Amino acid sequence: MQLDYEQYMMVKEALRERANLLEIAPHLSAPLPIMLPVYKWWQLPYYWAGIKMYDLVAGAQCLKSSYVLSKAKALEHFPMLKKDKLVGAIVYYDGQHNDARMNLAIALSSVRYGAAVANYTEVMHLLKTKDPQSGQEKVCGARCRDIITGHEFDVKAKCVINATGPFTDSLRKMDNQETKNICQPSAGVHIVIPGYYSPDNMGLLDPATSDGRIIFFLPWEKMTIAGTTDSPTSVTAHPIPGEDDINFILREIRNYLSPDVEVRRGDVLAAWSGIRPLVTDPDSKDTQSICRNHIVSISDSGLVTIAGGKWTTYRSMAEETLDAAIKAHGLSAAPCKSVGLTLEGGKGWTPTLYIRLVQDYGLENEVAKHLAATYGGKAFDVAKMAQVTGQRWPIVGKRLVSEFPYIEAEVLYAVREYACTATDVIARRTRLGFLNVQAADEALPRIVQIMGKELDWSEEKKTEELETARKFLYLEMGYRSRAEQLTKTTEINLDTQEVARYKKRFHKFDKESKGFITTVDVQQVLESINVQIDENALHEILNEVDLNKNGQVEIDEFMQLMSAVKKGQVSDSRLAMLMKTAEETLDKRGPVTVDRSGGGF
Repeated sequence: MQLDYEQYMMVKEALRERANLLEIAPHLSAPLPIMLPVYKWWQLPYYWAGIKMYDLVAGAQCLKSSYVLSKAKALEHFPMLKKDKLVGAIVYYDGQHNDARMNLAIALSSVRYGAAVANYTEVMHLLKTKDPQSGQEKVCGARCRDIITGHEFDVKAKCVINATGPFTDSLRKMDNQETKNICQPSAGVHIVIPGYYSPDNMGLLDPATSDGRIIFFLPWEKMTIAGTTDSPTSVTAHPIPGEDDINFILREIRNYLSPDVEVRRGDVLAAWSGIRPLVTDPDSKDTQSICRNHIVSISDSGLVTIAGGKWTTYRSMAEETLDAAIKAHGLSAAPCKSVGLTLEGGKGWTPTLYIRLVQDYGLENEVAKHLAATYGGKAFDVAKMAQVTGQRWPIVGKRLVSEFPYIEAEVLYAVREYACTATDVIARRTRLGFLNVQAADEALPRIVQIMGKELDWSEEKKTEELETARKFLYLEMGYRSRAEQLTKTTEINLDTQEVARYKKRFHKFDKESKGFITTVDVQQVLESINVQIDENALHEILNEVDLNKNGQVEIDEFMQLMSAVKKGQVSDSRLAMLMKTAEETLDKRGPVTVDRSGGGF
């Protein structure tokens, strides 16, 4: 609208890099159609013109041409959409990828081309030496520390590049304490909700929410990811999602979904906060204005800093940074070769690769598709590590948790991919921690057991890893927010009839009127209706509701649970579902009525 040439070039670069990303990692990235619902007639040509300009700027790299949908067609593609006042919709295409695996693929690919890579390593301070000609101090390396072992060592270098995202300023201040901050960190919260909130192959974008922020919800790993917020934050290695941000996203989602779809707080399976490293240009006269792109700066001592930018343009950012480093330090290098350079796993991948995994190894169809989409051509290496199940089908591939396609062999393979902790496996090698915190928590003991055997961990180390990973899920992945929906202070908001109905249900288990139930009580009722549940699983089910943690569920705790279920704060409660099903089965077993037989025998 403002004929901003800088913004035009930024968009053009991003679209060019998007096409490259889809080419070099076809197993990890794919086009995704995204719908913009339109509720006012004048917005239809307005948004259509904007989206068509997006296609035009993409040129030959346009994924697929955008198009307009009528109201009926929009609802056909996205049946969960709110019908009232809907005029139509516009669909455009963008790229989506598995960001953690993409990050890893870049690191592994660089190693294959000769890079030395170290994770769990922090910079203690920069090394400097005096330039004999100018007498000025120049950066010549860094003092590093292995976080896991505590070992410190020096890394000498002709050139040091600071590419540390939100931590940009802490490295710049190691170089010069007087330097001004350029990073303005912004927190963005995302949530994951069940897959039924969106179609399998269509996302939704709201470009103008109640407070001007953009909200999207997209299909992702068989679930739905929704976000995002944008608020100033302090830099931390452990950002925590806030309840207010989670509820903001849920409120905005409600505005666009049909009233038939109840958007419940209890449906939030995971939530996290990420930190965007927004930057101001240190060379700009207006130091308060946020730079919409990335910046490359070189300090007097020769420290090269790359800051800002976004995922899509990571490759061009790296190329620009290295060009600047080569020029500033008089280094010699061949021309850049990263355009079109296939990343780890991309070679040998085809859309039908999963069929070979099923046929050659006897993997489940869902597991084979997951391995092909996660590891690409390297999926065969994972399949070779998979253990025999002992069942007729699948032949190999024991799942970590029943509802997700992650298998035990992936834990072993993760160790080969430099995974050092259990948190690495659930968050940075697989995506389990991001998809469902409860499922990740259930998988952790087995993950720690497998890693412990592979890495020769002591019992103390295993316990420490389990506790650290659970703390990560509890604080950083929204488990605490989920758990706090049911607390000792949860208000009971039930009418008289509901209280009576739930008391009756509770007393079917509490036959001795103790005022509480234990695993023994539940087991007795289940045995009477021929239902078998493992004792450990039953203990876990009761523990979810046992707020006092005294090994029993009291009637007040049960009422708090049912009230939270009613308000949507808690969903998929196993105890609530189990007790309801058992009650219905017991009621069906009541005495056979004889009134219609004239008395009968």
